Amino acid sequence: MTNFAYKARDANGKLNSGNLEADTAHAVAQSLQRRGLTPVQIEIDQRSEDPMQQLSLWWALQKLEISDLILFSRQMYSLTKAGVPLTRAINSLAESSRNLALQSALYIINRKLESGQSLSQAMSQHEKIFPVLLVSIISVGETSGGLEQAFLEISRYLEREKQTTERIKSALRYPSMVLIAISIAMIIVNIFVIPAFKGVFDKMGAQLPWQTRLLMTISDFFVHHWQTLLAIVVALVLVTVKYLQTDSGLKQWHRWVLKIPAVGDIIYRATMERFSRSFAMILNAGVPLIQGIGIVSQAVGNLYIGEKILRIRTGIEKGDSISRMARSIGLFPPLVVQMILVGEESGDIASMLLEVAEYYEREIDADLKNLSSAIEPILIVVIGVMVLGLALGIFLPMWELSSNIHR
Repeated sequence: MTNFAYKARDANGKLNSGNLEADTAHAVAQSLQRRGLTPVQIEIDQRSEDPMQQLSLWWALQKLEISDLILFSRQMYSLTKAGVPLTRAINSLAESSRNLALQSALYIINRKLESGQSLSQAMSQHEKIFPVLLVSIISVGETSGGLEQAFLEISRYLEREKQTTERIKSALRYPSMVLIAISIAMIIVNIFVIPAFKGVFDKMGAQLPWQTRLLMTISDFFVHHWQTLLAIVVALVLVTVKYLQTDSGLKQWHRWVLKIPAVGDIIYRATMERFSRSFAMILNAGVPLIQGIGIVSQAVGNLYIGEKILRIRTGIEKGDSISRMARSIGLFPPLVVQMILVGEESGDIASMLLEVAEYYEREIDADLKNLSSAIEPILIVVIGVMVLGLALGIFLPMWELSSNIHR
C-alpha cells in the first residue's frame, strides 16, 4: 500500500485535502468519489512514504529500460489512433506497466491532465523517465494535432536506438568477459598459487631472480594487506563516481571514451548516428531549428559532443549556415558536411540527415564486424605478457635448482 496526498472538492465546491493509503492513485480517486468528493490532485506523499517504498521506486528507476519506453510509445500510438481519451489511455497503461517508477509517473501525469495541464507539460516534470527529445516531439504533436504520429515516430526512433546499443554491447561482451576472467585468474594466482611456491623457494635458500622477488612481493601484499587494497579500490570507485556526477567530470569522461582504441571510434559513430537521426526527427516534427539543436545536444548522450553541437546553434544565431558551422567545429567528416550542404541547397535538410544516419549505421556495422579481430591481438599480447611473467618468476628458480643438482 502507498500513501497518497489528495486534494478534492465537495458538493459545495469546498477544497479538502488529506492522505489515503491505496495500491494505486486510481483506487484513491474511486474512494473519494464514493465519498461524494471530486478529485483535483492525487500524488504520492513523498514526506510520509516509507523508506522501503522510496527504495523500490529508486530501484525501479534504475531498472527502467528503453524497451519500456518503446512499449509505452507503441501502446500510446495505438490508443490515440483508436480515439481513446488521453486520460483513460494513460490510466490503463499505468495499471498494466511492469515498471514501478513508470507506473507512478503515469499516475501523476494522469492527475496533471485532469487538472488541465498538457501531456508534454506533465511529462516534462519526469525528466529522469521521459527524455527531453521525447517530450519535445509530443509537444509538437499536441500543437499540430498529430499526437498519434508523434508517438509512432518516437517508437521507431527508440527501436533504432535499442538496436544500435545492443549491437555495441554484443560486440564488447567477449573482450569484457576475457578481461574479467584474466583479473580473477590473477587474484587466484596471487592468493593461492604463488604462496605455495614461496614455501618451496624459502627451503631452497638460493638467491632468487628479480622476477620471482617481484611476484613474491605482489603476492605478499595481496595476502597480508588485502584490507588496504580493498579500501583503495573502494575509495577510487567513490571518488570516480563523485567526479562523474559533475558536469566537468562527465564531459572529460565522455571525451576520454572517444579515444579508447578500437572502441572509441565506434562510440563516436554511434553518437553521430544518434545526432543525425534525432535532428532529422526534430525537423520533420516541426520544431524550430534553434530549439531543435539545443534539444539534440542533450539527446546525443555525450556531453563533449553535445557542447560542440551547441556551437552550431551559436553560429546559426549569428547568421552562419549549418554546413559552415559543421565544418568549423571539426565534428563531421567532409562527406557528411557535403550532404548537409546539399540538404540546405535543396531545402530538405531532414532527408539528408537521415542519409547521414544511415551512412553512420553502415559504418558501425562494418566496425562491429571487425571489432573482435582488432581486439583479439591486444588480448593475446596481454595474456602472453602475464603468462610470461608468471613463468619466468616461478620456473626460473626451479631451472636453476635443477641445473645445480645436475652439476
